[in-house]
Amino acid sequence: MGGYVLRRLAQSAVLIFAVATLVAVLVRLIPGDPVQVLLGEGQATPERVRLLREQLGLEKPVHVQYLEWLGRLVRGDLGVSLISRRAIGPDLLQRLPRTLELTVAATLLALAVGLPAGILAAVNRNGPVDLAVSVLALLGLSAPVFVLGTLLVLVFGLYLRVFPATGFVDLTQDPWGHVSRLLLPAATLAAAMAGVIARMARSAMLVLAEDYLRTARAKGLTERAVVFGHALPNALIPVVAVVGVQMGSLLGGSVIVEYIFNWPGLSTYLLQGIAQRDYPVVQAVVLVVSALFILLNLLTDLSYGLLDPRIRYG
Repeated sequence: MGGYVLRRLAQSAVLIFAVATLVAVLVRLIPGDPVQVLLGEGQATPERVRLLREQLGLEKPVHVQYLEWLGRLVRGDLGVSLISRRAIGPDLLQRLPRTLELTVAATLLALAVGLPAGILAAVNRNGPVDLAVSVLALLGLSAPVFVLGTLLVLVFGLYLRVFPATGFVDLTQDPWGHVSRLLLPAATLAAAMAGVIARMARSAMLVLAEDYLRTARAKGLTERAVVFGHALPNALIPVVAVVGVQMGSLLGGSVIVEYIFNWPGLSTYLLQGIAQRDYPVVQAVVLVVSALFILLNLLTDLSYGLLDPRIRYG
């Protein structure tokens, strides 16, 4: 296990370096100029553009800017925003927990709905329950998040007024206000994920006709014990694999949801950086999300050994 973890950590470091290099190059292909954004229309005279580019260090060749950024990164410095001139690190530390909270809440909600639904569908294979679960899972997968999010805002936020439509409140200031504003965006993200989990759980649980389960029934075990004590543990590995990939996607893929619900997380910070051509912000956010995605995949792989003792890491 120790050797496997060390190898994976080395691979992760190489991947993060590759992502950092790729992002540093591609971000400068975005059309537009941060200097134009800072100066505004009508103020960007050639002389002012030249002076500001020198102040920001944008007149240097791309490879020099990259090496300077990489040197700061090794020291733990994510750089300074070109637009706000604020250090990026504190802003990331403020926004990262909000995105992680939204991702974890959506994952827990998707598991609470998708896993039982998949088990019910497998137990009632080819029956009405199986058909209903399949239809609902397909609807969850097919509904675009911007459509579903807008509908939830209209129905639960404006018409029924069950939850606040949008906004963010700090947990320490108003716990219920914070949770009530978290539920709708989490449900929006959880819909598609619950559909994936339900379909995967159903497929993995279709081992109910295997010989070892017939033996368990012949020993006098109840159907509940057979399903949850024997079939479910064997079905958890593919479900965990799907959950790991889906959580990684949510970390950087919740841009629209955070925008609709005005949730100030990493995705909105990234979107703001792209709109303003703020290269250091884009590089920092993509790097952090990529590192979290790689770490999440490593933790997912390591969890297989806990779920199935027969798995060994060589």
